Amino acid sequence: MKIYNTLSRQKEEFIPLKEGKVSMYVCGPTVYNLIHIGNARPMIVFDTVRRYLEYKGYEVNYVSNFTDVDDKIIKKAQEEGISAQEVSKRYIEECQKDMAALHVKEATSHPLATEEIGGMLEMIGTLIEKGYAYQAEDGTVYFRTRRFSEYGKLSHKNLDDLQAGHREIQVTGEQKEETFDFVLWKPKKEGEPYWESPWCQGRPGWHIECSVMARKYLGDTIDIHAGGEDLIFPHHENEIAQSEAANGKAFAKYWMHNGFLNIDNKKMSKSLGNFFTVREISQEYDLQVLRFFMLSAHYRSPLNFSRDLMEAAASGLTRILTAAENIRHLQESASEGELTKEERSLLEECGRFVKKFEEAMEDDFNTADGVSAVFELVKFLNIHTSGECTKTFLESCYERLETLCNILGIVIDKEPEVLDQEVEALIAERQAARKEKNFARADEIRDTLLNMGIVLEDTREGVKWKRA
Repeated sequence: MKIYNTLSRQKEEFIPLKEGKVSMYVCGPTVYNLIHIGNARPMIVFDTVRRYLEYKGYEVNYVSNFTDVDDKIIKKAQEEGISAQEVSKRYIEECQKDMAALHVKEATSHPLATEEIGGMLEMIGTLIEKGYAYQAEDGTVYFRTRRFSEYGKLSHKNLDDLQAGHREIQVTGEQKEETFDFVLWKPKKEGEPYWESPWCQGRPGWHIECSVMARKYLGDTIDIHAGGEDLIFPHHENEIAQSEAANGKAFAKYWMHNGFLNIDNKKMSKSLGNFFTVREISQEYDLQVLRFFMLSAHYRSPLNFSRDLMEAAASGLTRILTAAENIRHLQESASEGELTKEERSLLEECGRFVKKFEEAMEDDFNTADGVSAVFELVKFLNIHTSGECTKTFLESCYERLETLCNILGIVIDKEPEVLDQEVEALIAERQAARKEKNFARADEIRDTLLNMGIVLEDTREGVKWKRA
C-alpha cells in the first residue's frame, strides 16, 4: 500500500509503527456554525481511508478533535448573548448529526480542546524550559520559530524567504522576537473564557491544541496525520515544530492532505453567495449523493462542486443502489442449492473487480478508480444475475458489492421505506385498473403519485416504486 506523503512529496510504502495497528489524527472543525461542504471533504475522505485500513485488517485508533475555543466561537457567543461553551456544545451536536448523515464513522476519540488545557500548559512549560518558547511582558507565550532548525520541512517554505517577503506590520502590543514566532498562550480579553496559567489568565493558541491531543490519545509519534491542504502552513508546520521540539521525536510518519473544494470553479465564500452547509445540501439531495460525489475524484485533486456534477453523482449512485435492490429482489424467490459450475466461474470473474478496487485503493487511496471498479462490478452483476440463479450465488454477488460499498461508506442495504396508506391504496387501485385494462385510470393514478414524489416502475417482477 502506498501513500503520498506531503513531507517527502512522493508516494511511500505504508509501514505502520506497530504491526497490525494504525494511529491516525485528523484535524476536526472549529464549532461555531453548521459545517459546510468544504469541512465535509476531509471528513469523508479520511473516513474512507480508515475504512479501507480496517478492511485490510488493521486496528485503527482514529482521533479527530473539535476546536471548541476560538475567536469565531467567542464572537458568535457575544452576538447571541450566551456563553462560548453553549455555542460550541450546540454546534458539536449539529456537526455529529451531519457526520452521521454522511455515514462518517464515530472516531475512536473526539477530544475537545477545552478539556485538554492541562496537557497544553505542560507542553508549553516544556518548550519554555528547552528554550523553544518565551514569555512576553503581557503574558503571551510565543514559540521561537528560528530555534527549530527544521521549520518549513512540511510546507517546503524557507524561513528567511518568508521573512524577506513578509510586509512588516507593527501589531499594537505585540512583543515577538521575530515576525514568524507564533502564539502558544494568549492573555484573556474582557468577556472571554480563560484559564489560569503560570504566565497569565488566558487561553491556548490554536496549534498547541492539536499537538497535545495527538500526543495524549495516540503517542509521541503517530502513523498518519491528515487534514485539508489549507492546514499545511502554518497549522501543521507549527504542530511539527512544537511537538518535535517538546517530545524530541518525529511527530508523524505520513502526512496526508486533501485538495480544495471549489463551487462552480470559484473559491467558496459567503461574499460570493456560493457558501453551502451540509444541512442545506441535505434539503436537495440524500447526503449519500454528496459522499459519493466527494469520492468521485482523487482526494488530492481539487474538486469542483456544481449542480450538474451532483446530478451525475446521484445518477451513478442510483445505478449501484438499483443493482443491489434487484439482487435482493431476486433472492426472495431464488432456489436453494449448491453453486453451479457456471456460477463458480462467474464468481471467480467477479473477484477481478474486487482486486481492481483494491489496487486502486492501495495506490494512495484512489477512490475515483475504486468507484470505476464498482461500476464495472455493477454492470457485470446486471448481466449475470437473473431469476434462474441460485440463492447462494446471488448472496455471494451481493456480499461482494456490499463490501466495496461499505469501504466507500455507501449504504446499499437500507431499511425498506414504508409508504403511507393513501399511497399504498393508490398503487393497489392502479394495479386493479391495469388488470381491468382501464389504462386511462392507471395513467391518471401514475401522474397523481408522481406529483406526490413517487415514481412507479413496471417490471417483469411486478410494480416497483422509488422517491422522485
